[in-house]
Amino acid sequence: MVLGVLLVAFTASPAAGAGLSVSLDGTLLLDGRPYRGFGVNGYDLFARTLSDPGATNQLDAFFRPLADRGIPFVRFAACGYWPADWGLYRTNREAHFARLDAVVAAARKHRIGLIPSLFWHGPTLSDLVGEPFSAWGSTNSRTHARMRAYTAEVVRRYRDSPAVWAWEFGNEHNLPADLPNAADHRPPVVPALGTPETRTAADDITLAQFRTGLKAFAEEVRRLDPARAILSGNAFPRVSAWHEEHGHSWTRDTPEQFAEAFAADHPGPVDVLSGRLYEESDGTRLGLAMKTSRALRKPLFIGEFGVPGAMTEASRQRFDAMLKSLEAEAVPLAALWVYAFPSQDADWNVTETNARAALLDAVAAANRRLSSSRQ
Repeated sequence: MVLGVLLVAFTASPAAGAGLSVSLDGTLLLDGRPYRGFGVNGYDLFARTLSDPGATNQLDAFFRPLADRGIPFVRFAACGYWPADWGLYRTNREAHFARLDAVVAAARKHRIGLIPSLFWHGPTLSDLVGEPFSAWGSTNSRTHARMRAYTAEVVRRYRDSPAVWAWEFGNEHNLPADLPNAADHRPPVVPALGTPETRTAADDITLAQFRTGLKAFAEEVRRLDPARAILSGNAFPRVSAWHEEHGHSWTRDTPEQFAEAFAADHPGPVDVLSGRLYEESDGTRLGLAMKTSRALRKPLFIGEFGVPGAMTEASRQRFDAMLKSLEAEAVPLAALWVYAFPSQDADWNVTETNARAALLDAVAAANRRLSSSRQ
């Protein structure tokens, strides 16, 4: 423990407003101080403005309930989902970034941190440049060129903003990789939204290819921003991920194989591990994930957690148990799925006024407990 204190003490302290970083001993820092906090996902906070510029007028209404409850950060897609949703970026970058500027400015006004995820849907960028999904595995591909260009534009534009806490690659890009039945799970085909009309075996991505893309993203970010935390956006590896990679088998991994796959899914300079907490299998691996986190000196971010459906006594108890496990395992960072996302009203959406509002209050209460424990 003494060593840990010294490592934190002698790590260069970022300036106030510099966001999240990771100390030499793997402690998550906010503006240079050890930090734990639970936020929310606001998936379409920016994406909604791409189809409706008037949505920028609703940003105060989005952030105010979070600020009132002391909920510290929002993870969101800093991009369009489908290729068609990148239309504004391709035709009018000034307008695209003006809308993202508005999101960042509103977050700063309400003192809410942001974790922008730059390439939310894995196949979209390769679709945009006319390459298969597997092009993420080639650093000389047009996919990588576009990734580097957009990453540089975003990081340069917002690296000095105190509202931006960290940089994230995408959402769960590890899950479709190396599937034994990959041909049955190729990316969707929706030509009206910009996808190709057909998919082939070239769209069957491997873990090695995904990790090549993630590593290249992280290197580009670190070249431009020397301190802010870099996140993968991954889910936990599939329960058979190691066997899928090493033999295209559904055989369940051992704890040691899980740890190996989990580490491999976060190549340097990615300095924060990412996972999810939904299923029972996620909960049983949370302790192992924290053990791996400590061994690698990379803090753990549970990028999504929550319970679906109507709020019943049983579902509320399950949610409370999730929060309790996150606190008990000393997970430093986690985000509720999902806040103010009307498209998922039936099962997931949480607002300050709907039937699931109690979950927002539960997250706020957890943050008060975390804050009290730091004092």
